[in-house]
Amino acid sequence: MPAVFEVIPAIDVSDGVLATFTSAGPHPLEAYGGDPLTAAEAAVAAGATWIHVVDMDLAFRGEARNLEVLAAIASLPVAVQAAGGVRTASEVRVLFEAGATRVVLGSAALADEHVAAELLSAEGPRLVIGIEVHEGRIRARGRDPVNLPLMETLGWVVSAGASALLVTSVTRVGEREGPDVELVHQVVRAGRPVLAAGGVASITDLHDLRAAGAVGAVVGRAALEGSLDLSAAIAEFSEPGSTAV
Repeated sequence: MPAVFEVIPAIDVSDGVLATFTSAGPHPLEAYGGDPLTAAEAAVAAGATWIHVVDMDLAFRGEARNLEVLAAIASLPVAVQAAGGVRTASEVRVLFEAGATRVVLGSAALADEHVAAELLSAEGPRLVIGIEVHEGRIRARGRDPVNLPLMETLGWVVSAGASALLVTSVTRVGEREGPDVELVHQVVRAGRPVLAAGGVASITDLHDLRAAGAVGAVVGRAALEGSLDLSAAIAEFSEPGSTAV
């Protein structure tokens, strides 16, 4: 990833409809009538070149139940970064087959260094490593919770060939209270391009993340519900002919 800041809208899907993460699991969103494809089309119209699509049923139930939605979004003129607690080679393959351009390997997969290293070796830059952080440690949401040391884990992930990281501040997801800039700065020190997620509510937040060293940010509920003008945010960081990927 070159040093260009990318604003990446997120489309979280559960049972075929837009959803958001809560402590109790996925909760439906009313934005765009709950239709993820309509939301994705609006993101493309706003200038998005990437969309982050999360299969929440895969993350919380272990079932990839939204592949048709992923395929429909992938048919738009946009690249798709697919996620959802991904931890096995078969899950990676299914998401690529549905049209993903790259896949986020979930934090739960990092509990097995051998498996994660094999996947990195096989997929290379098509994989982004998901780093979900709570109280200074990697703690995956979803069906397979883990509790791993942050910096030690980043060390072997980078050594295993990770080409990019997606760091998520778990407690800030969906809260629109600002990102954890210090966390992002800490992860950037691992020496790999970093995308940031969790809490982004304004263009100022995006500037703060870029200043911390991130190459992009995943923006979710604030963009979907309109408190963040996605078109303005994308235009703020756009450079003709360039992309963060």
